[in-house]
Amino acid sequence: MNQKKWIRIVSIYSIIYTAITLLSSVLYLCNGIYEDPSGNWHELDRAMILLIGIAAFELCTNLPVKPLILRYVTAYIPSLLLAFAYVWSTGLREPLAKTAYRDIWINFTSLFVILCIINTVTDVCKKKRTQKGKGEKE
Repeated sequence: MNQKKWIRIVSIYSIIYTAITLLSSVLYLCNGIYEDPSGNWHELDRAMILLIGIAAFELCTNLPVKPLILRYVTAYIPSLLLAFAYVWSTGLREPLAKTAYRDIWINFTSLFVILCIINTVTDVCKKKRTQKGKGEKE
């Protein structure tokens, strides 16, 4: 991978991590909670789960699998299983919440679907621009 690709990946990761952390903090404050009850481990866990998701998404955008939906599913299933394994491993250091697996499924799937939609729309726009550019040259 070239430097431009790495900068894009790190930028996407940083923007999403910041947005999720800010949203979480605002929700805690709105509920009258002034400190993260899970502490620093929660921040590190969020970073690892996001890393799993971003890595899976970047891999799926480069898979030579057609159709596009199959490419997404091919990346989603193993990455979700990896996220579940990570959640399980955090249970070795502290007890998991009763809803830990449901929460990670909802959060991971939501973010993955949003990224897939953005990627699909971007691809469609690029193809339209390319076709429009070819049509004007002829």
